[in-house]
Amino acid sequence: MKISDRTVDFGFEKVPVAEKAERVRGVFESVARKYDVMNDLMSFGVHRLWKRFTLSLTGLKPGQHALDVAGGTGDLALGLLRQVGKHGRVVLSDINPRMLEVGRDRLLDAGHVGNVECLVADAERLPFADDSFDCVTIGFGLRNVTDKAAALKSMYRVLRPGGQLLVLEFSTPLAKGLKPLYDAYSFNILPLLGRMVAEDAASYRYLAESIRMHPDQETLLEMLRSAGFAQARYHNLTGGIVALHRGYKI
Repeated sequence: MKISDRTVDFGFEKVPVAEKAERVRGVFESVARKYDVMNDLMSFGVHRLWKRFTLSLTGLKPGQHALDVAGGTGDLALGLLRQVGKHGRVVLSDINPRMLEVGRDRLLDAGHVGNVECLVADAERLPFADDSFDCVTIGFGLRNVTDKAAALKSMYRVLRPGGQLLVLEFSTPLAKGLKPLYDAYSFNILPLLGRMVAEDAASYRYLAESIRMHPDQETLLEMLRSAGFAQARYHNLTGGIVALHRGYKI
């Protein structure tokens, strides 16, 4: 099959491979300015705890270098900057210029200027030299990537030996009785919130669908191992609604 004939998931819809990135870009351009407000509303603020847990496991030390892929509005990057200090370096990357603009403004408002770079970049083809970073994070971005395996390999390549990848992403609920409640919330309340707050129900309908199409915990774990990551493992958060996957480059 020719690449031009291949399709990929865009939520529950099948679209040509070449179209997905542009359609995802459209989603996030639409919601960029309301993204953080919607995150607080959708998760009742719990997303802040998920990100705090992620940051607690980076192992970063002052003076080291970190990359936040698909970092959007910069909340993980802000935490990484606190960890590496003024002599370290953090790169905030995102494929969407409008999301990156929001993140850049946030970091500048927090007083970070000399040791942070904001760069439009595709997770599948990161424009950095091999062995550049001590830690790479990607929070709630992997499910939007067209070729997840390629993105994982790209992140592996730019890590230094001994460096760690942290993938924070929605996953498959495991707690008994949670799934039907979660589905009802996702497919009814989320689009309603999107319409009322972000004036965009369709983008939040896509959000709910993209979560259901994302690999479950064990499948993503095997994908990390296939990309070369050692000591790969994951932590279920909030009954498996979210999972944090980790792996090291050796």
